[in-house]
This record gives sequence, structure tokens and C-alpha cells, in this order.
Amino acid sequence: MLPDLLLPMRSPAKRIRALLALAALVVSAVPGLAQVSPQAAPQIVWRMTTEYPENNISGIGLTTFADRVAARTNGFVTVTNAFDNQLKISSGEIPRATLDGRIAGGDAFAGALSGLDPVLGFSTLPFLVQSVDIARAASARARPLYEKALAARGLKLLYLTIWPATGLWSDRALAGADDLPKLNLRAYDANSSEVMKAAGANAQFLPMDKALAGLKEHQLNAFLTSGDGGAGRKLWDFLPYFTAINYAMPVSIAFVRNEAFAALPEPMQREVLAAAAETEQRRIALLPHRTTENYARMRDNGVNIAEPAPQSLVAALRKAATATIAAWEAQAGADAAAIVEWTKRQ
Repeated sequence: MLPDLLLPMRSPAKRIRALLALAALVVSAVPGLAQVSPQAAPQIVWRMTTEYPENNISGIGLTTFADRVAARTNGFVTVTNAFDNQLKISSGEIPRATLDGRIAGGDAFAGALSGLDPVLGFSTLPFLVQSVDIARAASARARPLYEKALAARGLKLLYLTIWPATGLWSDRALAGADDLPKLNLRAYDANSSEVMKAAGANAQFLPMDKALAGLKEHQLNAFLTSGDGGAGRKLWDFLPYFTAINYAMPVSIAFVRNEAFAALPEPMQREVLAAAAETEQRRIALLPHRTTENYARMRDNGVNIAEPAPQSLVAALRKAATATIAAWEAQAGADAAAIVEWTKRQ
């Protein structure tokens, strides 16, 4: 409980200054996450990570979150970020690294988290979401399920980042469905791997670092990812063709360990959540223009963009997706299946 003298303070700045007097107590409650500043004003330091570059939409999200947290907590909580898999922790490994205390949390591609709970793979289901508005609405409906799944594993959801639509990067132009068997393709989760295999491609789910290594060693000749993901990694050096199949508009999820969040005084918790909400809204505002910006950058680097995608190619992928969606609905449960059915009707 906070001292009564803090309760009437309505100004966040006043509350924060008063809370600094309690910092020593907070620091002792958060082993491994706190550091004392040279000015003797202790800080809570959250180390967060993403496997994506700083200029990627997920990287920009973490940067924004760090800025907003620092501003809202008057520096009481500091977020330091590691980008581009600097810590050698892929999206699928971030939950374990968080619970083990190696990091406070991070931003992880949701499809890679579906091994924790199938519901976390909702946003990567194929051909459900075809516009920014539907992506926003579907994410809002799925969010409580994401929160519940993460909370059950000791993780606190902070914010979601919706990615631009997924397409196919390849080393050759794709004229139609007959070209799919020619692809040794990196898929971004188990579901997309199954869909691509069913459509005839030689596909496997690989974390980004392993996929990039396979690309450089000429073991892969195609990637399933967005223009955002590909541009950030300069895939055009190997894969100068992009086919806009609009496979999905997946999300990444930023979260921290429950214990790290719960250790903050309640007013600080509110400020951190407000910073997270601001970060999410800024990512949504960025999204409508992000594809245009990515396409311009891709064309400047010699990428040939096929938009719309060949009809037979999309038809083959849609047909292959049917069984995967049905299997996911059976695994994820009735509440998750209801969101899929709602999305189909939009």
C-alpha cells in the first residue's frame, strides 16, 4: 500500500516525484531489473528485445514505447532495447528468456508464439484479413484471448503491432500456381508452413536468423513475409521479386514478465500501460502509409512487385488454406473460432 499522502495527488508529475522517495523499496522488490543512477534516483530498468531491425515496424514500436515510458514515468522506469536479434533470442524464444530473467520482455512475432497457445496464431491465419480496418477490428476482438494466454504463462501483454500484408519474396517471377513447387520457401509459423506445403511449395518454418543464413547459403529461394519485414532485411539482395498475395496482416506482441510489472507501484503501472496504449495507437496510425513507403523503397532497390498477384496462384493458396484454418479452430477453442467466423463475414 502507498502512503496516504500520495493518494490525493492527481497530477502524474507530483505522484512520480513523491514515488521517488519510495524507490528504494521498489528496487529491492525487483532483483536483477533495477539499477541506481549516479544522481541517487533509483530506476527500474527493463531490458527488451526483438529479432527485427530498429527501422522495422516492430523495432519502431519498441523505440516508441521506451520513449513514452521514460516521459510518462519521469525516468523512473527505463526501457533499453536490443534490436536485430542482437541478443540471439528469436521471437519464439522471447517468452522463455523473459521468464528466466535474461530480459524483462520483448516484441515477438505472434505466429512464432502459437506453440504456447494456438490462439496466439490467429493473426497469421491465411486470407482472413484483407484490409487495415478489418485487421484493427479483428485484433481488438482477439486481444482478450491473447492477454489470457500470456497471463497464464506469467507474461503481461503491453501492446500489439499490426504488420503490413504478407507477400511472397522470390528469386523469380511467379506466373501462377505451377511455380509454387519450384520454391524452397521460408514460412513464418507452423500454420503458414502447412499451407505452403499443401499448395506444393517446399516450405519450412524458420526463425529469421536461420532463414537469412539459409538464403545466403542458397538453400532457400523464397520468403513469406511482408514488404516491411523484407525491406528491413534487404531481401532484395537475393530475392528481387515480390508477389502481393495479401496472405495475412499478422501482429507482433510486446510483453513483459508479470513479476516485473506487478513490482511497480500502482501509479507507475498506470503510466506504463498508458505508454503502451500510445505506442499501439501510433503503430496503427503508421500502418495505412507503411505499405506505400515499403513499396517505394523496394522499387528503388530493384524489386519487381506483382500487384495484383496471379489469380491461379492465390486460388491455389486459398484452397490449401481451408484445412489449416479448420484445424486451428478445433485446437484454439470456441471463442477463437467465433472470431474467425466473424472475420470471414466482413
